[in-house]
Amino acid sequence: MSPDLRTRLSNVELENPVMTAAGCAGSGRELAQYFDIARIGAVTTKSVMLEPRAGRPAPRVAETPSGMLSATGLQGPGVDVLLQRDLPWLISRGGRAVVSVAGGSAGEYGELARRISDAPGVDVIEVNLSCPNPAGQGRHFADDPEEAARVVNAVRSHTRSDVPVFAKLAPDVPDLVGLATACVEARGDGLSMVNSVRGMTIDPGTLRPAVAGGMGGLSGPAIRPIAVGCVYEVHAALPHVPIIGMGGVRTGADVLEFLAAGASAVAVGTMNFADPSACVRILRELEETLDDRGVKRVADLIGTAHRPMGAALGNTSAAL
Repeated sequence: MSPDLRTRLSNVELENPVMTAAGCAGSGRELAQYFDIARIGAVTTKSVMLEPRAGRPAPRVAETPSGMLSATGLQGPGVDVLLQRDLPWLISRGGRAVVSVAGGSAGEYGELARRISDAPGVDVIEVNLSCPNPAGQGRHFADDPEEAARVVNAVRSHTRSDVPVFAKLAPDVPDLVGLATACVEARGDGLSMVNSVRGMTIDPGTLRPAVAGGMGGLSGPAIRPIAVGCVYEVHAALPHVPIIGMGGVRTGADVLEFLAAGASAVAVGTMNFADPSACVRILRELEETLDDRGVKRVADLIGTAHRPMGAALGNTSAAL
């Protein structure tokens, strides 16, 4: 008998824990030619803003050892296109929708939440806190727990009560647990972690930054140990708060690692660019791994790394 792969993000049940990460699958259309997007737990849309945004000039992406540096500048067509074109298409294909929102003020985030949560088929709103705060001298909202909490509270205040709000956290902040706690106390229902790590790479030919604007977000396998550590740390402090883990996921074993650290679901990001069918492959590998271990339910794995050595998993005698 196949393992039960169902998992929960607050009051939302997903058929399995494998998702896409924001910005790495559009709204699912790009991946639909490679697999049935209804097979994975959910699709997280690219972060959407109120108005269309051109983003940063090229070059926006640079390859790095075991990763990728990107600086898109939140390019996108705006919320109207999401609501009129992209979201209806995703729902029509049987996909589950996690909508990522971004803005320049708490008011913008709140207005986005109001419009999006009224749309049919939205399962979760994810709040991208790695956006520059104009009132904070260019610092990101995630850099200041009070500002992050203000944004999360604005989103929660304008979102239907049955739609969970997940705050997406960056790893390179002074106090990650403090930031996570502030977002939960602001009525966030869950957390997504981690966003990309700020960094830079220099083009050896020009000796200039490889992406426009200099700094970018580092993603891919290079950051997975950082991401797993962040999930572990926050789950230890807030064990009852659901977490979507992400950062360098390539295989089913990587998903297992995030689940053990405390994630309830795991998002695949940069790997989609190299292998557009990665999500279904990873899901298959996860199911095979659970079957080999005799694990009956994926829910039994969540937080296993925090348990005493040799503790049983659910109703089985298998242990990580």
